[in-house]
Amino acid sequence: MSHFENTLAHAQQLDVQDPLKSFREKFHFPNFHENTIRYFTGNSLGLQPKSTREYIIEELDAWAKYGVEGHFLAKKPWFAYHENLTEKAAKVVGALPIEVVVTHSLTTNLHLLMVSFYRPSADGKRTKILCEAKAFPSDQYALESQVKFHGLDVAEHLVEVAPREGEQLIREEDILAKIAELGDELALVMIGGVNYYTGQLFDMETITKAGHKVGAVVGFDLAHAAGNINLKLHDWGVDFAAWCGYKYLNSSPGGVSGIFVHERHSYNPELPRFAGWWGYDKETRFLMQPGFNPMKGAEGWQLSNAPILGMAAHLASLDIFEEAGMDRIGAKRDLITAFMEFVIDDISEKNKDRCTFELITPRDKTKRGAQLSIMAKGQGRALFDALSDLGVVADWREPNVIRIAPAPLYNSYEDCYWFGQLLEKAIQ
Repeated sequence: MSHFENTLAHAQQLDVQDPLKSFREKFHFPNFHENTIRYFTGNSLGLQPKSTREYIIEELDAWAKYGVEGHFLAKKPWFAYHENLTEKAAKVVGALPIEVVVTHSLTTNLHLLMVSFYRPSADGKRTKILCEAKAFPSDQYALESQVKFHGLDVAEHLVEVAPREGEQLIREEDILAKIAELGDELALVMIGGVNYYTGQLFDMETITKAGHKVGAVVGFDLAHAAGNINLKLHDWGVDFAAWCGYKYLNSSPGGVSGIFVHERHSYNPELPRFAGWWGYDKETRFLMQPGFNPMKGAEGWQLSNAPILGMAAHLASLDIFEEAGMDRIGAKRDLITAFMEFVIDDISEKNKDRCTFELITPRDKTKRGAQLSIMAKGQGRALFDALSDLGVVADWREPNVIRIAPAPLYNSYEDCYWFGQLLEKAIQ
């Protein structure tokens, strides 16, 4: 891109012009290294907002003061604490409030949703699940176990779409072709909205329409998309989705997860599910009656009462997202990722005799988020280790990929410039 320059002055000028520059001050940066840390793993664990401590201490103080009565007497009563997160989370994923709830953990939520929405037909015809090859391992295990749970053979009933020979990315026309080919044998499409390995963003709206056209249910794992991509789950007609809160959403290690269930499924007591008390109609929950009567909307997939401390951490981050707004976050995401791409290309060209890089993430900004996956041919792990020694916190994925994520809320353009300088030093 001709309007970029790989210079410190240019990076600093971009920072001056950045509408979100003040948000960097809302986060703690790690300081465990002898060198200044350049943190680029928001796609694995987001940085801690400085406000998180205050939000959690508020609930610890309420617990100390009220004990069990904190469910009703705390400033934010625990009985309905998850409701503080609903509208804010819905804005992040482009949903109606009734379609969203924050609860449990990601893979737990995926299992709970698939219990309801992966329903192989009794006649044995519509049984297959379609997913992307090299899905995140937890998704792979969850899908395999769901197929086995129904007494079906994984090799036959779990269908993967892979990149073509010699390519790194999955062609979307291959996904759509496979959906059409499977037709009335297809029960569920379940894909990661952004592939964790390559950073490829899939066209979820088009995939959803294709799945529905053949009569399948369509769901997405948004672990690498929520807080990163400008999502419109309601408008796209997605049946269900789930995401974690600890990557781009900066909500504590192993933090709480979000569920989306489209409003057309908002109330169906006959829909199979693994039920729990906190998903029961809240007006009659304490009558302790037999027979499950679910709450309307995504809340009906809750099992147990809220993990308050984890939700407090999540609320601290969601308040920041609401202040920044996904439109501004998305605009910076595209610009800072493009600048990082330019820096990497420049360093690669200058050092092509020493080391060859290949960016396997799409170069089209509409096909990626704030992640770049670098395939370093010839010295992958050694290069990653050298970067780590210089203070770069990135992410290594076997066999030879370094993942970096310039997170819009706290990464600066100067961070990206220094990444380039340290990358060149690591090569040498």
